[in-house]
Amino acid sequence: MNDSVVFDYLNPDIPPGLKLLDVPLVRADAKSMKGYGEIVRDPRKHRIEIVPWPLTGWRRLDAGTGIEGGTTEGIFACEWRGNELIGRNEAVGGHYVIGFRDLPETAQPGVALSEGRVLLWHCNYHPDGGQLFWPLDGRPFVVPVSLPGDDLKPEDFRAFWSDGSFGIYIHPGVWHEGVFPVNPTGRFFDKQGKVHARVSCDLAHEFGVLLNVPLPAAD
Repeated sequence: MNDSVVFDYLNPDIPPGLKLLDVPLVRADAKSMKGYGEIVRDPRKHRIEIVPWPLTGWRRLDAGTGIEGGTTEGIFACEWRGNELIGRNEAVGGHYVIGFRDLPETAQPGVALSEGRVLLWHCNYHPDGGQLFWPLDGRPFVVPVSLPGDDLKPEDFRAFWSDGSFGIYIHPGVWHEGVFPVNPTGRFFDKQGKVHARVSCDLAHEFGVLLNVPLPAAD
């Protein structure tokens, strides 16, 4: 039996009439990110946590096994195309509509779109390893996160932001959704667990909301 969830990430089904839930914007530092992740000063040396392969019985793993998948790395590129923020993660071959400027049913051709925010419809976590984002352009960016646990509450999300002088690393199991540039485009060095297990939540359908993630002003 295959009970995996399938998402059409480039054509998300966003129902009309969703509520917007504001997410607080928090400056990322060692204190504010405790439990969520860490500040990154050197992306090449920063340790990526790898979680041992889960057990299905009572016998224990042999020492040093279950973590040999290692890490993978590449460029995570983001670009606004009209009302949609498109993300492409070369490290794992992902291509997604990450979020929106305005509700899809209200965005009209020729009408100015909102700025300074991303409306987030989906989030996920990786049970097998952590993930690192480093700004290659040195510009400010935001990573929305929530603490581990499958009983997710949208109101628990925080939007951690960097001024572009440091990167952000998130622990395994932390809910997130890519990385949001404050400029029209952004390129980030991404490093994460190679197994790339992913557990998702469709915020739009499960909770009837889009997360209103604010962006700091562009420099």
